[in-house]
Order: sequence, then structure tokens, then C-alpha cells
Amino acid sequence: MKTLVDSCVWSLLLRRKDKSALSGDEQQKVMLLRNAIQDGRVAIIGPIRQEVLSGIKEPAQFEKLRRMLGAFSDEPTPTGDYEEAARLFNICRSHGVECGRVDMLLCAVVARKHWSILTTDGGLKRCMEILRTEGLLL
Repeated sequence: MKTLVDSCVWSLLLRRKDKSALSGDEQQKVMLLRNAIQDGRVAIIGPIRQEVLSGIKEPAQFEKLRRMLGAFSDEPTPTGDYEEAARLFNICRSHGVECGRVDMLLCAVVARKHWSILTTDGGLKRCMEILRTEGLLL
């Protein structure tokens, strides 16, 4: 099964200089990402690529990360994924949980593809729990 990797996990691997300062959970996520890369199970979408590359001050660092991410092709996100993301957003909101729009796009993609999400984002995890309870995510 493929794993759609959230920007926060990519950032742990690619943007954090001091890996020894990572928490145990963060170290585990980096290990899972490395394993998924080795096994060819990593998936990325354009909005995640944009988030990872945004905010980099040094042009050389930006180019280095852009080239590294270039090894991974963006998974297509058809219009239906955006519509489903809006529906999932509304479901989470009806449960009193506000979710990010890109987070909901990740959920829509993995729901359609029957994939998993690798994240450290507590807000996204809360949204995923609601969607699992609703039978909308694995």
C-alpha cells in the first residue's frame, strides 16, 4: 500500500538539520518515510510539494530540496478529489473540528486510493479519526 506523506514529515527528513533533537515520534516517522522511499511506497501531491518548498530563504537550499523531491512524481488530483475534500471538511466541521484544506485533500486522495497518510500533525490526526469513525477512511 502506498503512503501519502504530509509536509510535516518531509520537513523532518529534508529540512531539519539536527536529527538528534527530534522526538521519539518524529524519529519514528522519519524512519517510516525512509523505509517507504526504499520500498517505493511514497506518494506526494502538488500542494504538499509546495508546502515543503515554501519558506526556504536560501536559493541553493530551495534548489537542493526541489531536486530531491523531483525524484517523486505528483499523484494526480482530479476535480473530484477537491470536491470530496470539501465534503470531508464539512463532515469534520459538523463534529466541531476545523481541518486544513490541504489536510482534507490528503484525506480525499487516500480515501479514493485506499492508501495511508504519514503525518505528525495532531489536527490532521483528529480529522482522520472522525473520518474513520464515519467509515470514510481505512
